[in-house]
Amino acid sequence: MATVVPPPSKRQRTEAANRAREQQDIEEIPSDAGSLRLQFFDETTGLPIGDGPVLVPVADANPKNLELLLNTLQGHDPSEHIPYRFTLPVSDKKNPEPVTTAFPTNIWKTLISPGLISTEEVQNISAAPQAVFRVRAVSRCASTIPGHGEAILATQFSPRSSSRMVSGSGDNTARIWDCDTGTPVHTLKGHTSWVLAVSWSPDDSRIATGSMDNTVRMWDPKTGKQLGNPMKGHTKWVTSLAWEPYHAQKPGEPRLASASKDGTVRIWSTNQQTIEMVLSGHKGSVSCVRWGGTGFIYTGSHDKTVKVWNAKDGTLAHSLNAHAHWVNHLALSTDFVTRTAYHDHTGQIPDSEEAKVAKAKERFLKAATIQGEVIERLVSASDDFTMYLWEPAKGTKPVARMLGHQKQVNHVTFSPDGLLIASSGFDNHTKIWNARDGKFINTLRGHVAPVYQCAFSPDSRLLVTGSKDTTLKVWDMRTHKLSVDLPGHKDEVYAVDWSPDGQKVGSGGKDKAVRIWRH
Repeated sequence: MATVVPPPSKRQRTEAANRAREQQDIEEIPSDAGSLRLQFFDETTGLPIGDGPVLVPVADANPKNLELLLNTLQGHDPSEHIPYRFTLPVSDKKNPEPVTTAFPTNIWKTLISPGLISTEEVQNISAAPQAVFRVRAVSRCASTIPGHGEAILATQFSPRSSSRMVSGSGDNTARIWDCDTGTPVHTLKGHTSWVLAVSWSPDDSRIATGSMDNTVRMWDPKTGKQLGNPMKGHTKWVTSLAWEPYHAQKPGEPRLASASKDGTVRIWSTNQQTIEMVLSGHKGSVSCVRWGGTGFIYTGSHDKTVKVWNAKDGTLAHSLNAHAHWVNHLALSTDFVTRTAYHDHTGQIPDSEEAKVAKAKERFLKAATIQGEVIERLVSASDDFTMYLWEPAKGTKPVARMLGHQKQVNHVTFSPDGLLIASSGFDNHTKIWNARDGKFINTLRGHVAPVYQCAFSPDSRLLVTGSKDTTLKVWDMRTHKLSVDLPGHKDEVYAVDWSPDGQKVGSGGKDKAVRIWRH
């Protein structure tokens, strides 16, 4: 009997399909396609790079080659090769206003052949350097730390390093963990109901916790002792906390915003534990608060609105009305730098107070500057299955309506470089969007139950998602493919955070154990 060749495996079939696609791509560009005249611009400063436009054959015009070309133009040594992300303005007949799009891998097929751009004109291309340091994907559970008596509802790493993390739980406590040794350090006892929100101050000196007992409490992360009295004033649960950005604080007087189910947001002087202002105007529970670096506080509510407040005097600057249902979550394009202040991946801390403020401000401005203008962007996620992208400083009209989720959108976040938005929903999917214009990029499929939270790595190259299906998944932002699957939790994963130095991921959920993941 003749030996029958076994059918090709899934891997062989995928490889064959990829090979066919690559060959097809190469064949699709005609040999007489000509050359493109490209002028590079630095996306942050808006200044041109090089001595004028460069000629690039259409067949060679792909992001990889442009990256090599730009590094050569700037005289970088091969060992100092900087990765770039490229975008260019494109307008079509339906939409004469140019829209910023990512530079495609096959520019002939995507833009030249349909007549969207011409080889006759100079194409202005914005180049944004990606993070110089690289984060490796976490791939294993380094420690499972029991301790909490109930589900873990919130986790956050210290802005300074990945060795400390705080978690809030349904057992009425918050806990601080040593993530290097996998041991509990302090139990923060005092709340009389679930701890729903935890937030580490940007200078690493305090932790704030918000609870279903309607109070906010301050803690010293070094000793685990409560600082001062519980901050009372809310009449219902505290749902969300936000610190005033370090560069905007009065020296030595950090303020904290707390959002509550009672429809108000309170601004506290954290030294005196007193209420400075009450932001009242929402007609429903306030689900999320964000404190921006340009003098605004942003709040999202179950009354379907997002409100923008002046941080100085608590007056209402704008009301953003577009959603048709509850607003669940907000994210700012500057969240990462306001969270980490003067802490960066080098681990070096400025020695004087002035230098710390200067560094925090410099990092903020770098993150918020787009083509020479300081712009803070806001994205809101709702139970109406949509998200909106806003530039609140410029008015109340949304930049984009982001459609695609089939169920409620639970969580949104900007990548630290401000170029991508990730949204996680009850439709089991996480979607990736262009943070400049709100255009849809891709859907990350793999979870088999609602995705509760997602967090970018500090270099914006990876994303981790936590789901009701008990797993965490790490996704590669270049290919939008699953990079690592992280099973290990015994039940739903409610909270996940990536440490600002990129070393670790921390997660917690219904199984009451904190898990620390590393590469």
